[in-house]
Amino acid sequence: QVPLVESGGGLVQPGGSLRLSCAASGFRTNSVHIAWFRQAPGKEREGVSCINSDTRGDGASWYADSVKGRFTISRDTLQNTVFLQMNNLKPEDTAVYYCASAHLALSCKNYRAHEYGTWGQGTQVTVSS
Repeated sequence: QVPLVESGGGLVQPGGSLRLSCAASGFRTNSVHIAWFRQAPGKEREGVSCINSDTRGDGASWYADSVKGRFTISRDTLQNTVFLQMNNLKPEDTAVYYCASAHLALSCKNYRAHEYGTWGQGTQVTVSS
């Protein structure tokens, strides 16, 4: 049983939208921090957005400046899935997108990739005309 599975990536034109999904198995998404990271070729993995646990935190979310106002993170507890709605996509958003989870004490915005212990396999997002 794979703990986290991403889906929803694909090829989209600039200005288009995609919704990524991160489905969890074996634990409840509202009991952990969930984060989205992305990695473009030749670049380091960077944080895109995250959402705090509901049961251990306040459920608050955070966004990188580069995606603020365009991306929205949300959680569906019935589906046990976290979504990343991406609107007005730009070529610089092209990357492999990963979701990750961890039990962390502080707000998720305080943590970097190496502090998240569970990762999905990634989904490719390509923004190109």
